[in-house]
Amino acid sequence: MNKPDLGEQAISKAAEVGIKSQLDEVEELDVDVRANPLDVVGGKLESVTIDGKGMVMKKELRAERLILQTDEIAVDSVKAALGNIKLTQDTNAEAKIVLLEADLQRAFNSEYIKGKLQNQKLDLNGETVTVNARNVKFTLPGEQKIGLEADIEIAESQTTKHIALSAKPSIDADGNKIAIADVEYHDRENAAFAQTLLDSTKEILDLRNFELDAMSLKIDKLDVCQGKIIMAASAVIRDFPNS
Repeated sequence: MNKPDLGEQAISKAAEVGIKSQLDEVEELDVDVRANPLDVVGGKLESVTIDGKGMVMKKELRAERLILQTDEIAVDSVKAALGNIKLTQDTNAEAKIVLLEADLQRAFNSEYIKGKLQNQKLDLNGETVTVNARNVKFTLPGEQKIGLEADIEIAESQTTKHIALSAKPSIDADGNKIAIADVEYHDRENAAFAQTLLDSTKEILDLRNFELDAMSLKIDKLDVCQGKIIMAASAVIRDFPNS
């Protein structure tokens, strides 16, 4: 690959600063713009590649790796000459997102998700009870499955139930969410307490958590491995964040 020229470097740096402004944290971020100077004058960039490591996104969710590679991009040539990417039409891209078990476990301990697991109302044998989930443990044991365990405290009776289950995530019909199927309970008696945990899992794995402004993602492939989840997605980018 040829060494980028000064124009490519300026556009890349502007886009990098803009993307960083949308993240809570990022350990490493590299934005690589490829463009022939004559093409820039004509309002065209060859491609843009975004490669991020340790990106903390919405709802305190960390992505171990996010790689996005665009197709050819139509841009405002004047703004591009000044170092900014301003799209004149939507562009397509391919994305790869890697999530680690430890980061998904950390998401369950975030204030946002913990708040959703408290004071939940549940219909139990015709009676409404208030339940709180504690000590949530999320695992990725392999074989395309997730594992969940938690202690469920029932406020009215001041008792605690332990739930443990495994399930198989799959791509939802709309392509940007995760569906949970084939749920297997270690103790079927406590299955009624699991829905809030499953709902929170789906919310954490919602692909829209990884979208930057003016971007939409759709999952093409979901691979649930031991210790990590890998998602391949197609993206539509309506604009690029710039400095």
